Amino acid sequence: MADTPLEGSADGFADIASQLDYPMFIVTAFDGEERSGCLIGFATQSAIDPSRFLVALSNKNRTYRVASKAKHLAVHVLTPADRELAALFGEHTGDDIDKFDRCSWHEGPHALPVLDGPRAWFVGRILETFTTGDHGGFLLEPERGELRGDLDRLMTFKSVGDLDAGHGA
Repeated sequence: MADTPLEGSADGFADIASQLDYPMFIVTAFDGEERSGCLIGFATQSAIDPSRFLVALSNKNRTYRVASKAKHLAVHVLTPADRELAALFGEHTGDDIDKFDRCSWHEGPHALPVLDGPRAWFVGRILETFTTGDHGGFLLEPERGELRGDLDRLMTFKSVGDLDAGHGA
């Protein structure tokens, strides 16, 4: 069998990834002492039975540090109506401001901050954590949540591409 030449390029994945338009989420955490939250684009359901959801947090931000000491996380599903929250949790760092002083929220399950604006949220128990490169993976077992309205249009990565991140990737 003759050698088959390799097709594609080393930049092929980067080219593909730049065209994908993932949904955006805000993840909040509470470690018993400190609250934190951030805008994320790396998250997905990862199993049906039992239900599992995978969240990846940049290892450079405060939410990663708080989440690493927490037992649960809250995941908020965003729609275009949540643009101001996305800017607050995406452009600012908890190293400089208390984001929760600038938005409406309430204490949810496990004392987690649950944002009042998004149409959907759920809380998951952290089953496993692992390194995925410059992000940390948090495998969640969803426990409780609320659907407050239709999710027919989601906020996506491309719709927040103009935001200046509070921390680099």
